[in-house]
Amino acid sequence: MLDKTYNSAEIEDKIYQKWEDSGVLKASTKAEGEPYCVLLPPPNVTGVLHMGHAFDQTLQDLLIRYNRMNGKNVLWQVGTDHAGIATQMVVERNLAQEGLSRHDLGREKFLEKVWEWKGQSGGTITSQMRKLGDSCDWSRERFTMDEGLSKAVRKVFVQLYKEGLIYRDFRLVNWDPKLGTAISDLEVESRDTIGKMYYFRYPVVGQEGRYLTVATTRPETMFGDTAVAVNPEDERYKDLIGKKVLLPIANREIVVVGDEHADPTKGTGAVKITPGHDFNDFEVGKRHDLEMINILTAEAKLNENVPKAFRGMDCATARPLVVAEMERLGLFEKSTDNPMVIPYGDRSGVVIEPWLTYQWFVDVKKLAPAAKEAVTSGEVKFVPENWEKSYFEWLDNILPWCISRQLWWGHQIPVWYAEDGTQFCEETEEAAMTAAEKHFGKKVELTQETDVLDTWFSSGLWPFSTLGWPEETEFLDHFYPTAVLVTGFDIIFFWVIRMMLMGCHIMKKPPFKTIYMHGLVRDEFGKKMSKSKGNVVDPLEMMAKYGTDALRFTMSSMPSQGTDAPFSEKKVEGFRNFVTKIWNAARFCEMNECKLVDGFNPYDAKHQVNKWIVAKAEEATAEITASIDAYKFNEASNSAYHFTWGTFCDWYLELVKPLFGGDDEAVKAEARATAAWVLDRIITLLHPFMPFVTEELWAQTKDNRSNMLISEAWPKAKAIDASEREEIDWVIELITAIRSLRSNMNVPPSVKAKIYLKDANTDSLAIIERQQDIINKLARLDIIGGLEGDIPNGSAQDVFKEATMIMPMAGLIDVAKEKERLEKELKKLDADITMFTKKLGNPNFVAGAPEAVVAEQKEKLANAQDAKAKIEEAIARLSSIAA
Repeated sequence: MLDKTYNSAEIEDKIYQKWEDSGVLKASTKAEGEPYCVLLPPPNVTGVLHMGHAFDQTLQDLLIRYNRMNGKNVLWQVGTDHAGIATQMVVERNLAQEGLSRHDLGREKFLEKVWEWKGQSGGTITSQMRKLGDSCDWSRERFTMDEGLSKAVRKVFVQLYKEGLIYRDFRLVNWDPKLGTAISDLEVESRDTIGKMYYFRYPVVGQEGRYLTVATTRPETMFGDTAVAVNPEDERYKDLIGKKVLLPIANREIVVVGDEHADPTKGTGAVKITPGHDFNDFEVGKRHDLEMINILTAEAKLNENVPKAFRGMDCATARPLVVAEMERLGLFEKSTDNPMVIPYGDRSGVVIEPWLTYQWFVDVKKLAPAAKEAVTSGEVKFVPENWEKSYFEWLDNILPWCISRQLWWGHQIPVWYAEDGTQFCEETEEAAMTAAEKHFGKKVELTQETDVLDTWFSSGLWPFSTLGWPEETEFLDHFYPTAVLVTGFDIIFFWVIRMMLMGCHIMKKPPFKTIYMHGLVRDEFGKKMSKSKGNVVDPLEMMAKYGTDALRFTMSSMPSQGTDAPFSEKKVEGFRNFVTKIWNAARFCEMNECKLVDGFNPYDAKHQVNKWIVAKAEEATAEITASIDAYKFNEASNSAYHFTWGTFCDWYLELVKPLFGGDDEAVKAEARATAAWVLDRIITLLHPFMPFVTEELWAQTKDNRSNMLISEAWPKAKAIDASEREEIDWVIELITAIRSLRSNMNVPPSVKAKIYLKDANTDSLAIIERQQDIINKLARLDIIGGLEGDIPNGSAQDVFKEATMIMPMAGLIDVAKEKERLEKELKKLDADITMFTKKLGNPNFVAGAPEAVVAEQKEKLANAQDAKAKIEEAIARLSSIAA
């Protein structure tokens, strides 16, 4: 017997343990079925489950469960990322509490501490993923620093190095002065601010009294200027190209170059070029072979390449002093407020500086053609297709990839240096020693490169390293290339493209057949979730409060194909009610003795209502299947929801009640068997979306099932003639129209009405005759039938298909009193509308009130306006009756 209420907290962990213990989550190369592999984007080992994970993983798990039920041999490859910066910071914070730094321990001892932390705390997120219901193969869980993946990383690095595709160079990178390392663009957080634009005059050498005015937001960087650029087509400055200007304060001459980077329509049209401190200027510097001057230390202090008075200062301190000196020299023209974006380290919280330093790079430009061909040829498909354009733009404009980080935690770069700087790149120190001995003709001491690799380097190998490469494993042969990558569009460059580059080059095959790009989870107002805004929602709290199935169904129902998905707790609450509705429907069936009957064929049902629900079940099955196949998860969710709640619960179970209570045992038996069959179909269809409640109902609605629902076959939709459902569809439309008319006229539910259809055709009248009992019961009627004579006075009317629907109002309501009541309600609504309109028309309120409060007021105004429109319609109808 089903409990009165569904208790998700008691059931979910128990069910997940059953799945894990049964072995159903484990993949095998020997299993039957087409291989179907999905790679879980590895979350940081330091991480906890956030809304992005919950969204992304719900969609992946939906695909995994769906394809498992469709008989495919599935592997959801799971694992975690070593998260170089994040993990090192966690361990360093722990050490700081003991009064220690990593330098006190030394590299080897510090790494021991990191591995110790990983062993104790690194499993937090994987336990939370189980809570979400992720049906991964945990027996194959990988870690980007485990020995197998480390071997793959070393092998790929060495191969690319020896192919000339990895090299060391002195280039500009994003430098985090607090962490003391280069970081990727993804680790840079852009913050809007209002800064200052300063206009300085640089004297033209040899032309006394002539100046080139340049504008800058960073006056302190002028000490790194090595040129001023003007557009070669700008008539104002054409004669200065090739000449020199004097760099003030530093008193150093710099050249004027003609370059299209200078836009004549912006600012003064002349741009100071600081190749050592700006990425665009760096490219200009390369084009014109300019000197690259580094003016900052690793701590972002001004160094020995600036005038003595400014050395050792940080940028914020030096800036006003430089401006003051330019004013003293008479070379300061003006300053203006300037909206700008400042880059900050997302973990350190300090300003990120473009900084010239030696780093390791991959020449990805040479790898790009194969990755592009994989998509243009159709071998790899993007869903939605429009993301191909972004993919191609990234590849066409791709720059060398900085893969080195100045950290201790990570894959230490497999390059060793001899005393004279000669490099030896090998997979092991022994191999490097051998290569060095061969090179020098004697044994020499070598020192390994101290930098580690960007975590995206090892993540880029994820599709094949997790399957056993570089070994030739059965799993690699069986599951590579993988079926589909599910990921957010925000990492199309950082992860997707790099996996494509590595897969196409190393494996000679792209790593997946389909790339499904979804949007990002936003708050209910469409804003990015962030701690600073206070709008972050914790999925674990949502699961604890409403149950995991409610959160998962919310995720699957949100728009997902490449568009951002607004999240609202109200939706989770609503889908918790959906879970309750399913549970109550199952209890209703149980109480009415609806049990699955061996040998029962629903397609042989005789009663029209049963024929109808079977046809609707097949229609829903086809819709849900087609939508999942097309990666339209929100449409699949919508079909499942409306069939379950609307068609089955609200209509079929009401339509079938009289059959359950009737005297015809054959009809009763058919209705019970049909209800049980449809409930079973619903449970099966909903399983990929709501695995916990459906698995529990699967176990409880029939004794001694041979398998769990997770491994049950997905139903194949059967085409059924539309005639099997048309009559009941017509009846439901009629009942809905009658209910609407009753509601509009405010006829109490307890009062039975009479309905006549004037000018109804013979087919309509025949249906009414056959289904009269159902219509009268569900529409609360005494009589329904045709009308040949005049329409009774004081009747409410509406159009239904070819006929006029007539409801005599005599004895149903007091028209005059009802009209008076509605007019009072209308006055109240007018007052509310005036109040809300006045409040929202106040700019001080809109600017000062919290966003949620403003949105609430707008919603109340819209609701009041809608209610007013409906009441005005109702008054008009009552007036027509009175007339």
